[in-house]
Amino acid sequence: MIKQTANVRLAVICLAAASVGLSMAVISISKLLLFIFAAATLLFFERRSVGSPALARTYTPTAVLVVLLAFTISLFWTTAPSADAMGSIAKYGKLLLIVLMMALIQDRREAMYALGAFVLAQLFLMLSSWMLFIHLPVPWATSRMALKEFAVFSSYLDQGIIGAVLAAICWHLRHLAPGRFGPHFMVLAALAYLCNVLFVLNGRSGHLVAIAMLSLAIMWELPKRYRAAVVLLPFVLVGALFLSSHKVRDRLIMMKMEVESHSAHAQPNTSSGLRLHFWMNSIQMIARHPVAGSGVGSWSTEYNRIQRDLDPAHKDIAGNFNPHQEFLLWAVQLGIPGLLLLCGLMLAMIRDSWTMEKPYARVVQSTVVALAVACLFNASIYDALIGDFFAVTLGLLLALGLTANASKPSAMSAQPGAI
Repeated sequence: MIKQTANVRLAVICLAAASVGLSMAVISISKLLLFIFAAATLLFFERRSVGSPALARTYTPTAVLVVLLAFTISLFWTTAPSADAMGSIAKYGKLLLIVLMMALIQDRREAMYALGAFVLAQLFLMLSSWMLFIHLPVPWATSRMALKEFAVFSSYLDQGIIGAVLAAICWHLRHLAPGRFGPHFMVLAALAYLCNVLFVLNGRSGHLVAIAMLSLAIMWELPKRYRAAVVLLPFVLVGALFLSSHKVRDRLIMMKMEVESHSAHAQPNTSSGLRLHFWMNSIQMIARHPVAGSGVGSWSTEYNRIQRDLDPAHKDIAGNFNPHQEFLLWAVQLGIPGLLLLCGLMLAMIRDSWTMEKPYARVVQSTVVALAVACLFNASIYDALIGDFFAVTLGLLLALGLTANASKPSAMSAQPGAI
């Protein structure tokens, strides 16, 4: 019975790991199964038979629970309708996936199986995008952007960020690939991901995340006395990509034109213009409620209130909208403490990586940096799919690094993984 339960648990974990980045239906089913199995585990099985031994020595689970508690408490003062408030609580509930992956993965063998399922599914996603690019039939592509933007299941924005993170994962964990040529294959996969993001997909967020991942990878390969060059690396890489990639060049030029147009005419009818418009309104909302915020799910309500003051004929935007910036979104809902909570959540994951061996520490730190960069231009935790991707990926990578420590205590103490 215990063996059968372990097999089912591992199958559910692998399904959750493989699902992110695929269609929303697959992600939703895998999340539901993961939550059901976790609940059944807590109710019907002994705690000692299911808990990861490394979980109690980490900061991330506590940080996740504090964040969810803060959003829940803000229900008492939120200005949002009940449906919007509860909908936002559900959206942030995906952060529990980090804790569940850490708790349910019990040893390095299970973490490696989950990592294998994760990487294979993401390779399928990347190869499908390349097939679309060279005009091969991809009947499983469901995105409206499939034929022109080469996104398979979601948008080029989501897929670009995912591809940049996978490039970092393949590079830093290349030593885990089996076989004589396994590490070489992982390096080629990392290059294929980067080329897909920088030369095929249009997402500017993906381009920026890829530049951040490249900068970190180069920094860690440099001798320590030269690592200060990481300050200049992003600018050098942007310049090189501006000259070599028409995708990057065109999107940067478009962003410059959109920002100039918004500055001159204040017309938020472009991607960059809308973001600037939403961000400036968000700053006004934070100024009104800097200490406790206006409550969970309140961004749309507060935005509509500001716009109606300016124009009584304003047509309200739908509930559960966001300003395309995660840091501002948390600050609107929970005030300045909300901004600190988001930073604290990211720092907790960085802190947990310090005890890992270098490859695992670096891949966790790279993924957290990718999340931080993505959150500067999108609500990358609040949004569906990309938020699920980051939650599952971070939970899996944290579990992998911590279980590797548990199986190799001497290596852990010999090679601390601080940045």
